[in-house]
Amino acid sequence: MGWKDAFEFCIWVCAGIITMVNFIVLFVKPVRNKVLGLKAEDDGIKCLLRSEMLKIYYANRDNKEVRQFEYENFCHLYKAYKAKGGNSFIDHIKEEMDEWEVNR
Repeated sequence: MGWKDAFEFCIWVCAGIITMVNFIVLFVKPVRNKVLGLKAEDDGIKCLLRSEMLKIYYANRDNKEVRQFEYENFCHLYKAYKAKGGNSFIDHIKEEMDEWEVNR
Protein backbone atom coordinates (compact mmCIF):
# COMPACT_ATOMS: atom_id res chain seq x y z
CA MET A 1 0.00 0.00 0.00
CA GLY A 2 1.58 3.22 -1.15
CA TRP A 3 1.18 6.68 0.22
CA LYS A 4 -1.43 7.50 -2.46
CA ASP A 5 -3.57 4.57 -1.34
CA ALA A 6 -3.19 5.56 2.31
CA PHE A 7 -4.14 9.14 1.48
CA GLU A 8 -7.19 7.98 -0.47
CA PHE A 9 -8.19 5.73 2.43
CA CYS A 10 -7.93 8.69 4.84
CA ILE A 11 -10.15 10.78 2.56
CA TRP A 12 -12.80 8.04 2.53
CA VAL A 13 -12.65 7.69 6.32
CA CYS A 14 -13.02 11.46 6.81
CA ALA A 15 -15.94 11.59 4.38
CA GLY A 16 -17.60 8.74 6.28
CA ILE A 17 -17.16 10.51 9.61
CA ILE A 18 -18.59 13.75 8.24
CA THR A 19 -21.56 11.87 6.81
CA MET A 20 -22.24 10.18 10.17
CA VAL A 21 -22.04 13.48 12.06
CA ASN A 22 -24.49 15.07 9.61
CA PHE A 23 -26.84 12.11 10.05
CA ILE A 24 -26.73 12.46 13.81
CA VAL A 25 -27.35 16.21 13.73
CA LEU A 26 -30.16 16.11 11.16
CA PHE A 27 -32.08 12.98 12.14
CA VAL A 28 -31.30 11.74 15.62
CA LYS A 29 -32.18 14.91 17.57
CA PRO A 30 -35.71 15.34 16.11
CA VAL A 31 -36.44 11.64 16.55
CA ARG A 32 -35.13 11.72 20.13
CA ASN A 33 -37.28 14.75 20.92
CA LYS A 34 -40.37 13.08 19.49
CA VAL A 35 -39.80 9.71 21.18
CA LEU A 36 -39.01 11.22 24.58
CA GLY A 37 -41.80 13.79 24.38
CA LEU A 38 -39.44 16.74 24.61
CA LYS A 39 -41.45 18.76 22.08
CA ALA A 40 -44.42 18.84 24.44
CA GLU A 41 -42.10 19.92 27.23
CA ASP A 42 -40.65 22.73 25.09
CA ASP A 43 -44.16 23.85 24.14
CA GLY A 44 -45.12 23.95 27.81
CA ILE A 45 -42.06 26.00 28.71
CA LYS A 46 -42.82 28.46 25.89
CA CYS A 47 -46.38 28.77 27.14
CA LEU A 48 -45.22 29.54 30.69
CA LEU A 49 -42.69 32.09 29.46
CA ARG A 50 -45.31 33.79 27.28
CA SER A 51 -47.81 33.79 30.14
CA GLU A 52 -45.35 35.45 32.52
CA MET A 53 -44.41 38.09 29.94
CA LEU A 54 -48.08 38.88 29.29
CA LYS A 55 -48.71 39.13 33.04
CA ILE A 56 -46.01 41.81 33.30
CA TYR A 57 -47.31 43.57 30.19
CA TYR A 58 -50.98 43.73 31.22
CA ALA A 59 -50.12 44.78 34.79
CA ASN A 60 -48.32 47.87 33.46
CA ARG A 61 -50.08 48.60 30.17
CA ASP A 62 -52.37 51.38 31.42
CA ASN A 63 -49.55 53.49 32.89
CA LYS A 64 -47.05 52.78 30.09
CA GLU A 65 -44.32 52.46 32.71
CA VAL A 66 -42.63 49.48 34.28
CA ARG A 67 -40.34 48.97 37.23
CA GLN A 68 -36.74 48.20 36.39
CA PHE A 69 -36.68 44.69 37.85
CA GLU A 70 -39.88 43.80 35.99
CA TYR A 71 -38.43 45.07 32.74
CA GLU A 72 -35.21 43.10 33.31
CA ASN A 73 -37.24 39.98 34.07
CA PHE A 74 -39.30 40.57 30.93
CA CYS A 75 -36.11 40.84 28.84
CA HIS A 76 -34.73 37.58 30.28
CA LEU A 77 -38.04 35.83 29.67
CA TYR A 78 -38.15 37.20 26.13
CA LYS A 79 -34.63 35.98 25.37
CA ALA A 80 -35.46 32.48 26.65
CA TYR A 81 -38.76 32.46 24.73
CA LYS A 82 -37.04 33.34 21.45
CA ALA A 83 -34.29 30.78 22.09
CA LYS A 84 -37.00 28.12 22.44
CA GLY A 85 -38.38 29.13 19.04
CA GLY A 86 -41.21 31.35 20.23
CA ASN A 87 -43.29 33.08 17.58
CA SER A 88 -43.42 36.75 16.70
CA PHE A 89 -46.58 37.50 18.71
CA ILE A 90 -44.54 38.57 21.71
CA ASP A 91 -42.22 40.71 19.53
CA HIS A 92 -44.96 43.34 19.23
CA ILE A 93 -45.43 43.35 23.00
CA LYS A 94 -41.68 43.82 23.55
CA GLU A 95 -41.48 46.62 20.98
CA GLU A 96 -44.26 48.45 22.81
CA MET A 97 -42.65 47.92 26.22
CA ASP A 98 -39.29 49.18 24.92
CA GLU A 99 -40.94 52.60 24.54
CA TRP A 100 -42.28 52.70 28.09
CA GLU A 101 -40.66 54.58 30.95
CA VAL A 102 -38.57 52.36 33.22
CA ASN A 103 -38.71 53.34 36.91
CA ARG A 104 -36.09 52.40 39.46
